[in-house]
Amino acid sequence: MQVNAAPAVLQIRAASVEDCALIHSFIMELAVYEKLAHEVVATPEVLAETLFGPRPGAEVLIAEYEGRPVGYALFFQSFSTFLGRPGLYLEDVYVQPALRGRGIGKAIMTRLAALAVERSYARFEWSVLDWNEPSIQFYRSIGAVPMEGWTVQRLTGQALLALAAQDGSAA
Repeated sequence: MQVNAAPAVLQIRAASVEDCALIHSFIMELAVYEKLAHEVVATPEVLAETLFGPRPGAEVLIAEYEGRPVGYALFFQSFSTFLGRPGLYLEDVYVQPALRGRGIGKAIMTRLAALAVERSYARFEWSVLDWNEPSIQFYRSIGAVPMEGWTVQRLTGQALLALAAQDGSAA
């Protein structure tokens, strides 16, 4: 998708394995913004395997403004049992702070919505940190609504390993 925003040009393209260092740098920038940099353990090598290896776990779009990478979106297919159809889950969307307010974020979200429609997905969803008021306001401006009554739950690290160890099925 190419959007002409006079005089600049915005292009949103699918990432390739050659973009792994760039994707990693955007992940780090986002983590710093979210005050979560201490949690990042991904490396460009890990991303190459998990995004472009034999079983890709997600897809990535890169936003380029005036020929320079300025943001990204990382997303994957989810599934709704109630709807009986897949959905698009947005894990990360990020535009560098100096370029915000130029329609880049909206163009990324528009492209993701179009992908969801093209793929016959039933929904497009994501999470946002409750303190991130600028993002929440942006999401409201494009028609997103919060899922009242739902709280994200997560198992990682030792808790994940401990629960998995209780599985009695044959490996």
